[in-house]
Amino acid sequence: MAIGMDGMSKGKGSNPKNYWERFTSFKQRGEWVELQFMAQAAKRRFAVSKPWGDMQAYDVGIEHRSSFLRVQVKSTTARSGAGYRCMFLPNHLKKRDYSLDQIDLFAAYVIPEDLWYLIPAVLLLGRRRRTMAMLCPVVPPAKKASYRYESYREAWKLLTKTRADLAQCGR
Repeated sequence: MAIGMDGMSKGKGSNPKNYWERFTSFKQRGEWVELQFMAQAAKRRFAVSKPWGDMQAYDVGIEHRSSFLRVQVKSTTARSGAGYRCMFLPNHLKKRDYSLDQIDLFAAYVIPEDLWYLIPAVLLLGRRRRTMAMLCPVVPPAKKASYRYESYREAWKLLTKTRADLAQCGR
């Protein structure tokens, strides 16, 4: 059985199109998505760190020059209407919501489309808390406002920003 670049088997009887269905839990899939994000960031020459354990609100730290960004990684396979619905809520076992004191950026992976959205946390946690976003329209949406984060698709350049720069987004 051969192993593909994504670490998933490509052997006889495997369905590489829906490989994400093989994960036995959302935690397992989440850990895999965090690794995918870290690999993508490292490929772009960012210094990547991972906090020990699950006590921090962020999943990955990104260093660029003297800046350190705290990134919360999310993923979706949930097709809804013209795109994919991604939830920006903490694990149901955590009692507290995310805050701007804990997270600078969300990285959302649309697994079936192999696309990343890097969205400043202030846009989701700011004045009006947003717990869900529609991402990656696969057909032209009926309401363009429902896909307000398209400018953050593959926005890896945001990892070069400072916390202060990201806090100014959307103002």
